[in-house]
Amino acid sequence: MPVLVIASGNPHKVAELCSMLGLLPIEVRQQPEGLEIEETGSTYAENARLKAETVARLTGQWALADDSGVEVDALGGAPGIYSARYAPTDHERIHRLLREMGDSLYRGASFVTAMALADPSGSTVLEAQGICRGLILRAPRGHGPGYDPIFWVREAGSTYAEMGEHLRSKLGSRGKAARLLAPGMRRLLGLA
Repeated sequence: MPVLVIASGNPHKVAELCSMLGLLPIEVRQQPEGLEIEETGSTYAENARLKAETVARLTGQWALADDSGVEVDALGGAPGIYSARYAPTDHERIHRLLREMGDSLYRGASFVTAMALADPSGSTVLEAQGICRGLILRAPRGHGPGYDPIFWVREAGSTYAEMGEHLRSKLGSRGKAARLLAPGMRRLLGLA
């Protein structure tokens, strides 16, 4: 059974990716404990490649990484690739974003996810991107990581935080990117 290492130390992200990959006959592992990879890329794709390649080289296994963020139209796409570094905690990030948006009526936003698959030698062999359009609410609804409680998804009729696993996989940016990657991943890992 092929081994796939999820290049992330974020337990929410690892759980979500494991759930999406659950139907594949692979052994999914989390990246080595204590590993911190600095995201020095200028795009989501560069950061995903950097993480996947580093973890693949360190473990000698296939590695899957993603980088994602929220892009708010009224803020010119901010916080974008800096979403996780916008403030020290999720609570502070949400409140900074809401403060910066103020009373703007223009509340359109996107969750964007880039994914990269690196082979055991550390070369990226597959990439995909998923986008989920939504609106930024004026106050949080539901409980979840990151910006999920303020990101309203019209098709779901709920915030990202309120969406069940199935809807998140279907409508979410990570789920969309994973579906685009799946056929190539099956082929490369010999699962087709």
